[in-house]
Amino acid sequence: MSTSCSCFRRSDLDALKTQFEEEGYCLARQVFAGEEIDGVREHFQDMHDRSVPGFYEPLSLEEAGDDILKAYPRVMHPHRFCPKSKGWMLDKRLAEILRVLIGEEPLAVQSMYYFKPPGARGQALHQDQFYLRVQPGTCIAAWTALDFCDEKNGCMMVVPKTADLPIECGKRGSSYDANASGIGVPAGMKVVPAIMEPGDTLLFNGSVIHGSGPNRSKDRWRRSFICHYATGDCESIAEGYLPLHTMEGKALYREATKADQGPCGGLEGNEALPIH
Repeated sequence: MSTSCSCFRRSDLDALKTQFEEEGYCLARQVFAGEEIDGVREHFQDMHDRSVPGFYEPLSLEEAGDDILKAYPRVMHPHRFCPKSKGWMLDKRLAEILRVLIGEEPLAVQSMYYFKPPGARGQALHQDQFYLRVQPGTCIAAWTALDFCDEKNGCMMVVPKTADLPIECGKRGSSYDANASGIGVPAGMKVVPAIMEPGDTLLFNGSVIHGSGPNRSKDRWRRSFICHYATGDCESIAEGYLPLHTMEGKALYREATKADQGPCGGLEGNEALPIH
């Protein structure tokens, strides 16, 4: 992913904004080109193979046992130790879309990379704002597919029109992962799969209910690069997400919300976003 502007057509940006306002999410097709996606996959595979002491240290397949995600864990906040990842988080094409969706300057909050190999579990339904606790307003996610994503290999699942719902503090079981807790689907609403090609980016409001299914395929990975953003008027955010960054790369600090503060009190030991 380069930092050059893609010059999206105004009509395409307007369509994304309309969907985002009506549904709470939008799917921007082919934000990034194929060769860029190949480079991102290769970069993080190299990071996995060599590991990064103190930042990213996966277990061997033998050590991981039955949990493939211990051998291929997510890479948390790679922008903090990897200049390339920081550049991808601040990509001008994402910035252009974000400015249209939120109507003001975005601030970059978080970056993550997910391998999700065959056999990896899914994630129960949840809301990202439960974890990030951006105030005022909410966070927004930009989830970029690096492989073709469908229900077979554990694509993202979203519940449309949930952006205005309050943060669900109670946790209930989820059919996506029998070993995880999650929140329920509101009455009259349904879960929709986000079928995506490599280079597509799914953007969604921090209150939108979403999750992912397990990777049931035999040989298909579902890799993704995910970032979270806040609006420029952000006054506070949960501990662990500072510093924020302007889209030009300047580090900013805001008030840190303590673990026992926010709409749901404590996080029950889960201070990081769950696996998507």
